[in-house]
Amino acid sequence: MPRPRSKPIPKSAPSAAKVGAPAADRQFVTALSRGLDVLRAFHGSEQWLGNQEIASRSKLTKPTVSRLTYTLTRLGYLSYDSASRKYSVAVGVLSLVQPILKRVELRHLVRPLMQAYADKVNAAVGLGTADGLDALYLDVCRGAEAVTVRLDPGSRIDIATSAMGRALFAAMDAGAREDVLRRCKTRDPKNFKRIERGLLNAADDVLERGYCVSASDWSPDVNGVGVPLRLNQAGMVFALNCGGAAWTLPLRRLETEVGPGLVKLGEQIASSKLSLG
Repeated sequence: MPRPRSKPIPKSAPSAAKVGAPAADRQFVTALSRGLDVLRAFHGSEQWLGNQEIASRSKLTKPTVSRLTYTLTRLGYLSYDSASRKYSVAVGVLSLVQPILKRVELRHLVRPLMQAYADKVNAAVGLGTADGLDALYLDVCRGAEAVTVRLDPGSRIDIATSAMGRALFAAMDAGAREDVLRRCKTRDPKNFKRIERGLLNAADDVLERGYCVSASDWSPDVNGVGVPLRLNQAGMVFALNCGGAAWTLPLRRLETEVGPGLVKLGEQIASSKLSLG
């Protein structure tokens, strides 16, 4: 008998990743964590944010955000516009991401394979990695007539409810999984049992059939399937997903066609032994 699937998470549940550590962890530097929370607030289409907007997104107090934005500006990681009294990510951040970008050159090498599969199933195919409680898109390919949510490289989605995120969770080692579950519980204790069930079911599904599903869990009108991408890159996990409008990708199609096909795509990429530099 199939296991019960997780129910959709209420829209009131927080979606932003909140980095934290147990109070007893003396090695954890809270000030550094808060500074990174400020940088994570810059996502989506908004280029400029004020302290109040950053405080709302990061869940930090406005006085704390004011000190952090001042410090990050002095260090060259933020730019400040005195006319609007808002901040934007500065070029200094590039120095932090260059080592990672060298390791994810895979996105250029596998793009033809991703695009071919996107055209075949007429949906969106993404490549992503984990960043806190987010799945971070590295690349996206779309079929010519794909009906899907607009997600681009750099977009973030919830690791707990999305197909991409659940596949990334399945790719993690036991310690990393425990950390994700602990942080999910801290972020949303009311819905944690449902969130935990969805993640653990996804990990079991990957073991059994190679892929996991998110059917209206991330968004009521969006279905998707995720596959861990086995690349053995130290400190990083990768996953592929294929998603789109629920009416074009019903659960039956995900399970009989799209999921198994995405598993084969992942195997093809892994067996090609592509170098990440």
